[in-house]
Amino acid sequence: MTSPADQSAPGKKRIRAIDIARGVALIAMASYHFTWDLELFGYVERGLTAVGGWRLYARCIAGSFLFLVGVSLVLAHGKGIRWPSFWRRWIMVAGAAALITLATWFAMPDAFIYFGILHEIALASLLGLAFLRVPPLVTLGAAAIFILARNVLDSDIFNSPAWWWLGLSTAYPRSNDFVPLFPWFGMVLIGIGAARLAQGAGLFEKLRLWRPPSWLNPLDFVGRHSLAFYLIHQPVLISLVWLAAQIIPPQLETPQVQFRQACERTCEASRDQEFCARYCVCMLEELETAEVLDRVLESDNDPQLGVQTRALAGLCSARSEPDAQPMEGVPQ
Repeated sequence: MTSPADQSAPGKKRIRAIDIARGVALIAMASYHFTWDLELFGYVERGLTAVGGWRLYARCIAGSFLFLVGVSLVLAHGKGIRWPSFWRRWIMVAGAAALITLATWFAMPDAFIYFGILHEIALASLLGLAFLRVPPLVTLGAAAIFILARNVLDSDIFNSPAWWWLGLSTAYPRSNDFVPLFPWFGMVLIGIGAARLAQGAGLFEKLRLWRPPSWLNPLDFVGRHSLAFYLIHQPVLISLVWLAAQIIPPQLETPQVQFRQACERTCEASRDQEFCARYCVCMLEELETAEVLDRVLESDNDPQLGVQTRALAGLCSARSEPDAQPMEGVPQ
């Protein structure tokens, strides 16, 4: 992803390896978004991209972008901040982030992007400037703090919408792209620290001499125009999937089957298959009895529905344990 920084200082040859690495990350991101689009239209199982390997894949992609933001900051401003260049590119990224928020607010108000990857890049690029002259090991220590602090600092006092961007809340509204300051700024700091160490070892000067083979030129091109690629690729992909749905409609499962598939896929990330089968049957029955299944499938963000769903989840979890005993006053 583009950061508010040139890749190299004036007079320096671009490091094509960095552009190619960014291009690889962008193509990986497009493959994830394409799978998400297929899920949205019903071509693959509901919840596929939210758990397991796909969830790890998405996090690795986001982490790689932010790592490269840190590297680019060092390459562009490590010898002194070039403010005109910095602000020009920062305004481009911040403006694109605002455009994403506005567009998704109209397109999907129940899951709009209020602090996604572009928002994080804009904020992290500003904060990262403070670490450009800090000893690399101190920067890497700060990275560890940002990555691990959420396990200690998350609290209900951050649940106000004004603090969601920190990533320390205990509850958030649904968003299709949420990349808060904690822990993700830690990846930018790792990029800064690693780049400072590489710079001291002369690695970047060696990379500037590398001439990649011609078959890598498309990745080089994508990496050089990362912001444009980011803004364009998803509208193109989702339009293609929509067009395919008009020609060959997906065979949609019933809401009950969709819920079971999504529930079991999510549950099996942390529990065994037998428990998850019992738990998801229980949840389906309880949600249908309460007549809220459709609202849950539509990701209704009503706080009262959230409280009700969590209560049912606790009940079904207790019922589904292998040694569960009948609870007084509750039918089994």
